[in-house]
Amino acid sequence: MLKRTFDVVASALGLLVFSPLLLAVALWVKLDSPGPVFYRGKRGGRNNVPFGIYKFRSMVMNADKIGGSSTSGEDPRVTKSGRFIRKYKIDELSQLLNVLSGDMSLVGPRPEITAYTDKYEGEFLEIMRVRPGITDWASIWNADEGGVLAGAKDPDRAYEILIQPTKLQLQLRYVRTRTFLSDLKIILYTVRRIFDADFYPRELADVPRLEPGAGAKVA
Repeated sequence: MLKRTFDVVASALGLLVFSPLLLAVALWVKLDSPGPVFYRGKRGGRNNVPFGIYKFRSMVMNADKIGGSSTSGEDPRVTKSGRFIRKYKIDELSQLLNVLSGDMSLVGPRPEITAYTDKYEGEFLEIMRVRPGITDWASIWNADEGGVLAGAKDPDRAYEILIQPTKLQLQLRYVRTRTFLSDLKIILYTVRRIFDADFYPRELADVPRLEPGAGAKVA
C-alpha cells in the first residue's frame, strides 16, 4: 500500500513539475520527424498482462518493422531529438503516466516486450508477479544499452547474450530483496548514474560492468 501511494503521489508531482520540459520535448519530437509524439509499444506487465508503454518517440515511424527490438548507439532509426532524449533518459519520463494509471511502478523490473516475457519460466516467473518499473538495479547496471550494443551486427542477438542473462538475475534480486527504502535508494542512484557515467553503486560490486562497444564482439 505504501509503495502504491508513493507511486501515485510522486508520479502526479513529477508530471506537474516536469510539465514544461515534457511539453517542450513533445513539440521537438513532433517537429523533428513525422509521426506521433508517443511510442506505445506493447510490454508484458504484472502477471504478463500486456499494456501500452508511454515513451517519447525517439525513432522514425514504424521502426519496429524496419529493424529489431534492440537499439545500438548508431542505429539509423533514431531521430536527432531521439538521440538527445535517449542519452538523458527523458523518453522514460512519459512513463509517469503508466505509473499513475497503475500499469507500472516508479521502481520495478523494466518491462520487456512480450516476445521475451512469454518465454520466462522457472524462477524468472517471479519477475512478473510485481509491477514493472521505470528503473531498478538492472537499469543502473545497464545505463547505456545503446553504447554497449554499438557496432553489433545483430543488436537483438547481442542483447540476448550480453545483457539479458544478467538483467534477469538483477531483476530477480530486486523482486526478492525489495523494500521501500531500497526503492528510494534506487531512484537516487538512477539520477546520479544519468549524470555521472563513472558512478557504480557498491550494491552492484559483484556484477561486472558492461563495456561500451561490447556488442561488436558478438559473432
